[in-house]
Amino acid sequence: MEAKSQAPAATQVDAAKIRKATRMGVPLSITTYTMPHEIELYIADVLECFLSEMNQERLKDYLTYCINELTTNAKKANTKRIYFRELGLDINDAADYERGMKHFKDETLSNINHYLQLQKEAGLYVKVIMQVKSQNILLEIRNNSEMTKKEYMRVFDKIARSRQFVSLEEAFSQVLDDSEGAGLGLVIMILMLKKVGLDDENYELLVENGETITRIVMPMDLDIQVQLNKLGSEIVSYIDTLPQFPENIAAIERLLNDPDSKLSEIAAHISNDVALTTDLLKLVNSAAFSLAKKCTSITEAVKLVGIRGIKNLLYSIGSIRVLGSSSEEQKNLWEHSYKVAFFSYNLARNFLHDRAVIEDAYVCGLLHDLGKIVFSIMYPELLERIQGIREARRIPDAVFNALMSGANHAEIGAELAEKWNFPPALVNAIRYHHNTDAAPEEYRDLALTVSLADLLVHFVEGTIEYYQILPELLYHFNIDSEPQLKKICASFQKGFEAEQRR
Repeated sequence: MEAKSQAPAATQVDAAKIRKATRMGVPLSITTYTMPHEIELYIADVLECFLSEMNQERLKDYLTYCINELTTNAKKANTKRIYFRELGLDINDAADYERGMKHFKDETLSNINHYLQLQKEAGLYVKVIMQVKSQNILLEIRNNSEMTKKEYMRVFDKIARSRQFVSLEEAFSQVLDDSEGAGLGLVIMILMLKKVGLDDENYELLVENGETITRIVMPMDLDIQVQLNKLGSEIVSYIDTLPQFPENIAAIERLLNDPDSKLSEIAAHISNDVALTTDLLKLVNSAAFSLAKKCTSITEAVKLVGIRGIKNLLYSIGSIRVLGSSSEEQKNLWEHSYKVAFFSYNLARNFLHDRAVIEDAYVCGLLHDLGKIVFSIMYPELLERIQGIREARRIPDAVFNALMSGANHAEIGAELAEKWNFPPALVNAIRYHHNTDAAPEEYRDLALTVSLADLLVHFVEGTIEYYQILPELLYHFNIDSEPQLKKICASFQKGFEAEQRR
């Protein structure tokens, strides 16, 4: 969801998109050139919805103030560039800076609409970004006017001075700065962060790629995390009641793990399972193998797919058989997973060229939402039991609903994968596909592949926008523009539809 101030629909908050972005850990962005009052209200509404999804409403007033302060400063910085440009002054020259700032405040305030219009024409924006990442709330204000060294030093002087204040009264009595105007507001913001247990270390200021970025990083409420983990543990205990893989699949897996087994034995056992035989032949005759002639021999198919490929096929078939696909919700989840699997495989094959990642990409994509599927089969049998746990431990409704909607599904899915003795590559891809930075180095490419494939499927479906896909994730796959991404998605979608018709 990206809103721009000139769009009439920008004042309408799309709660569903905010909820989806929050649970997926992708950013929400609001861009404005003039910061009209209706956009201020819209930002406040988005923030309220964003925090409500994480049961962090207590932060609303504090963060609303922080956003207002930082966006005001960013808009003023853009105005300053236009003002200096009109006067023919160099903002980076010390003498010009002093000359320009002498009447900046009075002259721009008296003719503010003129300067705002020039800002818009020059493409000088203010961007507000909200995101949940690695159990932190990230709030960023960006504007495409690079801060000068003098401005940078002034801000850090205010932050340093704010450390000596313990109350707003002290700040009001000691901070006077009519020339820049933002000094007191910044000190108040730091004091507000202290009120919620943070300090100036949670506030970052940096200049990169032509933007000035102010960032507030806030750890998620620890009590909420503890409650989520406790309730998550109960879900994990439910996993222990799920059956192991069907015996015929377990028997084939034992053969695959036995170095003395012959391919003919493995092929014979697979032949005894009609569904497994069908899926193996479908796999080997897919576009991935590009065979000149259709393969109908199970023994030949086993040779082509290899031990690792057969194991991955077993993980897929076994999971589907145990977890089922009878309800509409389950069917939708599996349909999404099949598409993510196809996109994962093609991303790995076309962009990474790492044999291990290519071999595992499909099954990791297929099973990445294993935790969501666990949630989908828990109703209604265990709902009463889980509700009892919620009441006994006084878990807030918002926390309970967040977990039961799949907010913690990656960890739950990884727990199930471990119970079924899936290999580390598959377990880690499931666990970290929404938190790739935390993935162990040897499995990071696989987690990144599944993560991007999942996002591409959502992008194709129109539930997320291009800007919500992290640039560094796209860069990893050498994707540097939205047209390029759309071309890749169109190609993958066409290939997926062709596979479905086979």
